[in-house]
Amino acid sequence: MVLVTGGTGLLGSYLIKDLASKGKSIKALYRKDIPAEISHSARWIKGNILDVMLLEELMEGVEQVYHCAGLVSFTPEKESELHKINAEGTANVVNAALNAAVKKMVHVSSVSALGRKRDGMVVKEEVGWDESNNISNYGRSKYFGELEVWRGISEGLNAVIVNPTIILGSGNWNTGSSAIFKNVFNEFPWYTNGISGFVDVKDVTKAMMELMDSDISGERFILNAENKSYKEVFTEIAKCFGKRPPHRLATPFLAGVAWRIERIRNKLSGSEPLLTRETAATARLKVYFDNSKIKKFLPGFEFLPLSKTIEQYCKEYLIQTQGSKV
Repeated sequence: MVLVTGGTGLLGSYLIKDLASKGKSIKALYRKDIPAEISHSARWIKGNILDVMLLEELMEGVEQVYHCAGLVSFTPEKESELHKINAEGTANVVNAALNAAVKKMVHVSSVSALGRKRDGMVVKEEVGWDESNNISNYGRSKYFGELEVWRGISEGLNAVIVNPTIILGSGNWNTGSSAIFKNVFNEFPWYTNGISGFVDVKDVTKAMMELMDSDISGERFILNAENKSYKEVFTEIAKCFGKRPPHRLATPFLAGVAWRIERIRNKLSGSEPLLTRETAATARLKVYFDNSKIKKFLPGFEFLPLSKTIEQYCKEYLIQTQGSKV
């Protein structure tokens, strides 16, 4: 029996489909709506990782836990909620797993937990946390979540941590990293010269499942297919969509104006802004992520080429948009 938290998110939904294809019996935790395409693949339980009693019940009979649940936000107002869900919620999952003596847990963290303000650096798993070198409340909350997993490991929990870069997949393109595709489809004109890592969601689920079925424990792994500039990625997506690629360089001054305008607009609408002070700053950084460790621990593991990833998901998003207004 396998438990997946965050089963309705982009990563969780792909993971559940892959687990079901392997014949796994799955319990999945959800908060709002269950995606129709995976509703039949698991036994769904409504709730959240802040409910300690529910977690204790869910762990009964469970041998493996994939902890995918988490909050992604870069707005200052969500700092407290980020800590509550990503740190305290993870502590609850770890405690419940320890009490139930589950065989193994894979925890989904983020490269943000390694510190994002590392301009020009090659980031590896061994990098230490530097509070002064981190500008992200989200990254801080994921780092504290990792500390809870390390605590669990010291108390006897068999666990590994994965740190994906920007995950690309086909899901709800109004939220998370999938919004990249929607922005390019709508011919968002701005780009930066920043560089980051990108990875196919299918590679993340593949690595998680292989790590779960291995004897590896007490390790963290960066999951990154390629390091690319945002301009390169946006331009490649635009070509696949047949759209005009971004053509205006967002200077620091213009980016500062843009996130302030976006903040006002979203306060009036009550929606979550995609462009914030944090994202505007990180989008200008050139950060390179090393992926050699996962290949060393899982011989034969190879990441999908980013060009193939972009081509595949652009096709899927185009199918989704046919006959609908974007």
